[in-house]
Amino acid sequence: MILFSDIYRSRVPGVYCLVCLDTIEATKSASREPLPLPTLIGALNEGPLHESLKQLYAEPGDSIEARIGKYIADILRGDRIIEIQTGAFGPLKSKLHAVLNDYKVTLVHPIACERWIVKLPKTPSGKEVRRKSPKRGRIEDVFEKLVSIADLLAHPGFELEVVAIQEEEVRAFDAGRSHKRRGWIVVERRLIQILNRLVVRTPDDLLSMIPGELPQCFSTLDIAKALGRPRWLAQMVAYCLRESGAVSVVGKEGNSIIYRV
Repeated sequence: MILFSDIYRSRVPGVYCLVCLDTIEATKSASREPLPLPTLIGALNEGPLHESLKQLYAEPGDSIEARIGKYIADILRGDRIIEIQTGAFGPLKSKLHAVLNDYKVTLVHPIACERWIVKLPKTPSGKEVRRKSPKRGRIEDVFEKLVSIADLLAHPGFELEVVAIQEEEVRAFDAGRSHKRRGWIVVERRLIQILNRLVVRTPDDLLSMIPGELPQCFSTLDIAKALGRPRWLAQMVAYCLRESGAVSVVGKEGNSIIYRV
């Protein structure tokens, strides 16, 4: 567990973040440049969580929302792009492939290991309700997103940084939407605290996300048991490991593919 030694107040009202000074400098501030092309990927679609992480990662001298060809990079630092992605990775696939021709890329993705649900008042006279969610994310949840860009894991210029966080999930009531949550829809996510981070630079780093030691030859069932997670997630893990070159297919047993490191 990374220790924290200072408190950073983001520009998002009411959001305070404990910051690890070994990895992110707490006192920095980055100037924001106007977007030259408002239709491109950039700040227009970002929420408080994305904005807070971007400000925490930015260093003096960085270009914020820098134009790279037809794309906008969250942070440009020399020959490295730092891209903050709080949602699915699929929409970034073409962008990442394009910029990796000329730049190194760090893709930063937060996982909510602890979450508080904030329900906004239904009426002007109502009260805000805040409670802790029983659901806890885990670092390996990133594999659900990673399968869409698994081929990039073998690229020497690409690295993934998974950030374990505490967050607030703000919901508003809209009777005509979200039957799943009985009318409550998620309107934004807010960063509370960074808990830990994991940087994946090599296939071995990816393999190290599986606790313990796998058998010399193993199936997705062995991965599921090692993680203590469902087999469908283990299948995603195996796919990413194979695409990165961390494991290879050596045969089959029944319907199960057998892998070896």
